[in-house]
Amino acid sequence: MAELVMKLYEAAVKKVPNSEEYHSHLFMAYARVGEYKKMQQAGMALYKIVPKNPYYFWSVMSLVMQAISAQDEKLSKTMFLPLAERMVEKMVKEDKIEAEAEVQLYFMILERLGKYTEALEVVRGKLGEKLTSEVQSRENKCMSLYRKLDQWPECNALSRKLLLKNPDDWQFYLSYFDSVFHLIDEAWSPPEQGEHCTEGHVDSAVDQAIKFVEDRIAGEDSKDSRHLRGPYLARLELIKRLRQRSSSEERELGNPLDLMFEYFVKFGDKPCCITDLRIFVDLLEPDQYVQFINRLTETVPLSTQAEDALAQPADIKSLQRHLCVVQLSRLLGMHHSLDTEHKLHLIEELKARYLYGLKFGKSCLKTELQFSDMYCLLAAHVLVDFWKETGEERHLWQCLGLLEEGLSNSPSNAQFKLLLIIIYCRLGAFEPIVDLYSSLDAKHIQHDTIGYLVTRYAEPLGQFAAASQSCNFSLRFFHSNQKDTSEYIIQAYKYGAFEKIPEFIAFRNRLNNSLHFAQVRVERMLLDLFLEANILSSLEENVRSMGLCPEEDDIPWKEMQDNRDLTVLVSWDPKSRQLSEEDRWLSLEEEILWLRIRSLTLRLIATLATPSHPVEPKNSEKAAENGVASKNDTLHELLRQLEVALEGGKRFVERKVQYHFLGPPSTRLTSAFASGSCQCQASAFRLVVDVHDLDISGLDDTTEVQERLGNSFKDLIVQLKDIRNKCESDLFEIRDGQNKTKPAALENLVFFTETVCIILWVSSYCSCILRPLKSNLQKKKKKKKDANTPTPAIFTNYQEYISALQLLISEVLDHIKGLETNLTALKLDSLSLEDHTLSEAEKKFKKMVREKVQSSYQRSLQEMAELLKKRLDTVKGLKI
Repeated sequence: MAELVMKLYEAAVKKVPNSEEYHSHLFMAYARVGEYKKMQQAGMALYKIVPKNPYYFWSVMSLVMQAISAQDEKLSKTMFLPLAERMVEKMVKEDKIEAEAEVQLYFMILERLGKYTEALEVVRGKLGEKLTSEVQSRENKCMSLYRKLDQWPECNALSRKLLLKNPDDWQFYLSYFDSVFHLIDEAWSPPEQGEHCTEGHVDSAVDQAIKFVEDRIAGEDSKDSRHLRGPYLARLELIKRLRQRSSSEERELGNPLDLMFEYFVKFGDKPCCITDLRIFVDLLEPDQYVQFINRLTETVPLSTQAEDALAQPADIKSLQRHLCVVQLSRLLGMHHSLDTEHKLHLIEELKARYLYGLKFGKSCLKTELQFSDMYCLLAAHVLVDFWKETGEERHLWQCLGLLEEGLSNSPSNAQFKLLLIIIYCRLGAFEPIVDLYSSLDAKHIQHDTIGYLVTRYAEPLGQFAAASQSCNFSLRFFHSNQKDTSEYIIQAYKYGAFEKIPEFIAFRNRLNNSLHFAQVRVERMLLDLFLEANILSSLEENVRSMGLCPEEDDIPWKEMQDNRDLTVLVSWDPKSRQLSEEDRWLSLEEEILWLRIRSLTLRLIATLATPSHPVEPKNSEKAAENGVASKNDTLHELLRQLEVALEGGKRFVERKVQYHFLGPPSTRLTSAFASGSCQCQASAFRLVVDVHDLDISGLDDTTEVQERLGNSFKDLIVQLKDIRNKCESDLFEIRDGQNKTKPAALENLVFFTETVCIILWVSSYCSCILRPLKSNLQKKKKKKKDANTPTPAIFTNYQEYISALQLLISEVLDHIKGLETNLTALKLDSLSLEDHTLSEAEKKFKKMVREKVQSSYQRSLQEMAELLKKRLDTVKGLKI
């Protein structure tokens, strides 16, 4: 469509060559498709007709975009960028620079050319006066250039000057400290006379930095009004840096424990206090943790209503202070070191504090969070710890009930929803996730950053309809990205926001190369085929409509971007228990391995469907002509790649990688190998190679191939039985009043269903080959009138294999029916198994949670049963 619009305006410009409107529309049409060279020409043509500065700089920016998009960096630096620089310099010399956007573009060009000194002159000169749209725009640009030029005295002096104006600007504290230590390392000393540098006074020693920070703090301490946090945090930052350098001068700033205590006294009633202090808790020694928490607790005003009652805060500020202390306790590992009895007591205390704190939020809107929500979340995290330590699932059920109760009081709490999503999925229940994720109201880029939490589980938990829906949500965002980004770029040209254009291009590329995008595309196509493609003819139709080409791999493996937000769930775990950088890399490695296996599986399925197999058998002479040989080559190559990928996957599984509970979820890789589905699917595809050989050579010279095929049919049934055996357990049982789930059985059922679909396409393919061969053999027998000629065993083997397949699917369907019956029976007696120690509210939410999980299991079983019934009907028709 965009190309047609482009051609339309090209024709319009030829008809009316002096039309400003048509020329500008042509430029924007080129911008939509990224025709940078044509944009440059269109911009200059427009400037010649109407000599306005914006049109001239459109052309200049198009040159910059040619430089950015050029494959050859040398070409960018020697041709495109220098030409753009000369074009701007011409306007500068003629004193025609009018707008800030034009100065920004000049700065961008010089920066990309590495001409930092010239860029600095522009910013500090007359042109720099136009940089007014952002606060401290000139200063920020100068700071960036000083760092690139290693002009640390200027960097220090400018940071110092800006901090004197605003002692709360954290970025300039970081620049100030960076520059001080660089100057110390370089043994820099100020000149004996005159200014230290062009920006003014320079601090180049530790004692000067200490004095500077303490002066800022003294200024804050002397104020009666609201204190700024920056100077107090800067003192802790300076201690941290001095400690990293093993400098004894850190003692001059004070004891970190006392300083953090002082910070808490001043700012403990602010929600940001915990995020400020957590950066510096490493400054405390392990033997100081208890002392630190006790000192903080003593300052929190709590009062008791009754003699044995829990001391509670009297107002919101006191509640916030106490909440900060509890969060710091967890961060210092004090929750994790408790014994069972004290942990149970902690959970009850946190629940009580949560319920008490609800009274402060009675006037809150539904869109606002309750002030005590974090108590509820902390209790949930302690319950998860309990489950990880003991393996007792009742803690997870209690956690679910607590979070559901929290969500009923605070319907907009995203952390409750995210944790509920993770726990429900761990229990194998996907149905509740649909509404939870929908209520998160994920916007735009969040479909890429947190979408993995949903798409990872939908299909493997048997919710095929929901899986299709969740894939659609993500794909809709990715597909609209191209159009949306083009609009952003056009608006950036219109309003002169040139520095944003490369950012929009980089953003578009980042999304196009997204790992999540590649995964969702592959999984959606596989899902569509599993659900819609019945026999080979419908598979061919589906593959054609998807535009799948097995020879082409359109996944950008080398440019793959992992855009997942793996820290989306809040965590107060100690550093040793948090997600590490190694975990991130392992997770990415696992995701790519699984994507490669799934992608190759999809392409192998597509190979079965293309090209269509004619009714008449082919002979070896015509093989290359009608495409069988090329198809066989593709099949061999893809099988080779799949075997390499499976070997890589197997090695990864053997490493037994475990991630943090709140970190990235594992892929289906481990469970796929454990179920045997990967191996079984690969065996099915290998069988196709032998069928090809039979097709090309005919029945007469393929005794060995036929024998191999017969053995392959038997092996497939054995492997499929092995997968079936791993599904044979109840999904949900209640023992001694406790719920126990076995979601692995559900996932194995899904693997069985997927594998059956693939085996049926292979079987359908086999019947397309064997049917005409058998028909021709019978015709020959009739012609020769020789009824005694033995029928090749391959036909009997195939019929026996189809019968065994039919029986196996029927058995699994019976098993699913049994599971459904058991689930229904559980509902009937669930009320009698309540824990009498629970409150009425807890009983209500515990019952609700169990019903949600049972309902989800039933839906999963129904969807799988429906699909398997259709495949059973298909098997019955696969006769030769």
